[in-house]
Amino acid sequence: MKTTSLDLRERIVAAYDADAGTREEVAWRFRVSLGLVKKLLQQRRRLGDLRPQHHRAGRKPRLLEQHRQRLRRLVAEKPDRTLRELRAALGLDCALPTIHYALAALGLTFKKNAARRRARSAGPRAGAAAVAPPPKRLGSRAAGLSR
Repeated sequence: MKTTSLDLRERIVAAYDADAGTREEVAWRFRVSLGLVKKLLQQRRRLGDLRPQHHRAGRKPRLLEQHRQRLRRLVAEKPDRTLRELRAALGLDCALPTIHYALAALGLTFKKNAARRRARSAGPRAGAAAVAPPPKRLGSRAAGLSR
């Protein structure tokens, strides 16, 4: 849906102010919804402005600036806290990726010390000695038998 132009917004409000009719009649005259007329009048009363308010749309952030500052202090105090521990220390009810993204935005890495690292192989050859190679198949030629 396209945004209503500022010019049209101003004409709608000017027509209503000039007592050109009720809100319904103004909406019909400019071929807009009654809701738009109501919204424009309310927006002018509340903000004193008729411009589109796109910057006010969308989901509001869970982590405010005060949370980010506290997050930075928490990581500085004890860098190997888990995401769950950080979330609990902040006292927020948010998803763990929210904490992760906030750490990334602050430029803080989320690395654990070597003692807490997940068990995994050291490289492509790790554990190779523990597994015996598959037995060689002896074909008729390898056994010295001819046809």
